Amino acid sequence: MRRRSLLMGLPAAIAATFAWPKLGRTLTPAFHASTPLAAPTPLRDGSRIRAVNTGTWIDPQTDFSFLVERCKAQGWLLELPPSLHRQWHWFSGTDAQRRAELEAAWRDPHVDGIVYIGSGWGSARVLEDGFHFPRRSLWSLGFSDSSSLLLAQWGVGSRGAIHGSMTGSDEQWQRTVGLLSCQSVAPISGIGVIPGIAVGPLVVTNLTVATHLIGTPWFPDLRGAVLVLEDVGEAPYRVDRMLTQWRSAGLLRDVAAVATGRFSWKGEIVPGDFSMVGILEERLSSLGVPIVSDLPVGHGQPNLALPLGAIARLDGRNGSLMLLS
Repeated sequence: MRRRSLLMGLPAAIAATFAWPKLGRTLTPAFHASTPLAAPTPLRDGSRIRAVNTGTWIDPQTDFSFLVERCKAQGWLLELPPSLHRQWHWFSGTDAQRRAELEAAWRDPHVDGIVYIGSGWGSARVLEDGFHFPRRSLWSLGFSDSSSLLLAQWGVGSRGAIHGSMTGSDEQWQRTVGLLSCQSVAPISGIGVIPGIAVGPLVVTNLTVATHLIGTPWFPDLRGAVLVLEDVGEAPYRVDRMLTQWRSAGLLRDVAAVATGRFSWKGEIVPGDFSMVGILEERLSSLGVPIVSDLPVGHGQPNLALPLGAIARLDGRNGSLMLLS
């Protein structure tokens, strides 16, 4: 992904809500996914949401009043700590500073949810620096670079990770509000590619970010999962390389189904090369599981929120994805 270019201007700056290991540090989760926790309680009047920037620095003049008002209309308080605008090289602070900010949010008993603000890259460095999820479930909303944190949260059995953002249309926001309030939301639809029906826990992520977690303690178990992938700014040949790695590593062998969201890329296709649609279908259609493409998920609009770990039903014939729990 062209991560730094995503930060130019307000819409991109807030849309993605959206070093070697130190000697002696053990890179292991705090607890294992085999002991999943209960889902967090619904957000209610007076709930507090803490904004955290675990990635690239954002313009100090960025105006978050729109997001504050959206939360206020629900009776929620959006906390905007000064650290959101901190800068260290390309990041919003050193790895240790960003890790400390995230730890403080997770360990604060008065914080009911976290929203990842910003984009770019750097969230995985927070994990590498030694961040451990406390044994609690917590609402956390983000996508793009913060997909690494969402995956790691689900991987250790903590519930509440939602792939989505606070931006977008009112309809999109109301879907996110519904999930944070533990209400039912409507199914979403794409294009059926390989027919069949699969039910399993939902895992939603950016392909590039997840690929760079392979081989780390933070890559989740995908056995039986309904996997949804999206990406931006990656040419078809790069997507080919990444999916080939997933296949070669056996990561797709036992998934229940695969769906793709938006794979946004602007570039020329050399005659004879695969198109984006072509390479996604070629790399995924031989898995022997239901396949759906073009879900309204990922970079761009709409980016409909989906909760990691929720039991979902994917229909490869009509292209629908429905949350069952």
